[in-house]
Amino acid sequence: MNAYIVNLAIFICIYSILAASLNLAVGYAGLLNMGHIAFFGIGAYTSALLTQAGVPFIVAFICAGLLAALFGYLLVWSTYRLKGDYFALATLGFSFVISSIMLNWTWLTRGPLGIPGIPKPVIFGLRFSSNEMFLVLAAVVCAITYFVLYRLTSSAYGVSLQALRDDELGLKVLGKNTFKLKWQSMAVSAFFAGLAGSLFAHYITYIDPSSFSLSEIILVFTIVIVGGLVSLRGSFIATAIIILIPEALRFLSLPSSVLGPGRQIIYATILLTILYTRPRGLLGKVDLA
Repeated sequence: MNAYIVNLAIFICIYSILAASLNLAVGYAGLLNMGHIAFFGIGAYTSALLTQAGVPFIVAFICAGLLAALFGYLLVWSTYRLKGDYFALATLGFSFVISSIMLNWTWLTRGPLGIPGIPKPVIFGLRFSSNEMFLVLAAVVCAITYFVLYRLTSSAYGVSLQALRDDELGLKVLGKNTFKLKWQSMAVSAFFAGLAGSLFAHYITYIDPSSFSLSEIILVFTIVIVGGLVSLRGSFIATAIIILIPEALRFLSLPSSVLGPGRQIIYATILLTILYTRPRGLLGKVDLA
């Protein structure tokens, strides 16, 4: 049971990083990014491939975030003139492109076979081989992520991001470079998603394209909506709720063919309940619209 609890805690840390970083782009900057899971996958594959090539984990870890951030910038640059639903569709298309690359660039990613044998992290000679040690690493990265995002969003820069979300034209009139705000917020969001992907890859020690499918972005958006936009604390609480509640199914004598759809039903039920009773989420500060 102790190992089971540690496993859940690790996933809560990883997915709360992913949710908080998405909240920065969607909640604060107003960028409806449906391709966030692609940054997660880019970080995972980057870190896995580099460490298997002999690169130290800490270098691969940072590179995972930086490459994801680069793709975040390129995504905003290529879709600068798109807004609202059109931007969301473009980012969703980006996610499908990355998924296709993972699936078909076989000499690099091994395609549907995935990448096995991803080594456990080693930092300055300290090997995080046990789940308890990995939980410490994931918790530290999670804490640093929330601290950085909190300081960022509670500063004058965070106010500018919210102004971008509420009235981009008015912000332009005031002389602000809205493109710069967009690519910076997306790059930071993608950077932390890449770090989460690195942690995921080195914890699972095996990744394949199915690990970064459309169902995953639905899960992360569910967490953000349940927790509430413009609420980092809400993202963390919602992550714990969304991950822990469906785990109750494991204690029922149900076949595996029922467990998967059962989880999706629970996610949908939680989401619909929150939207009906608390349209802003648990701790949200702005409406979804």
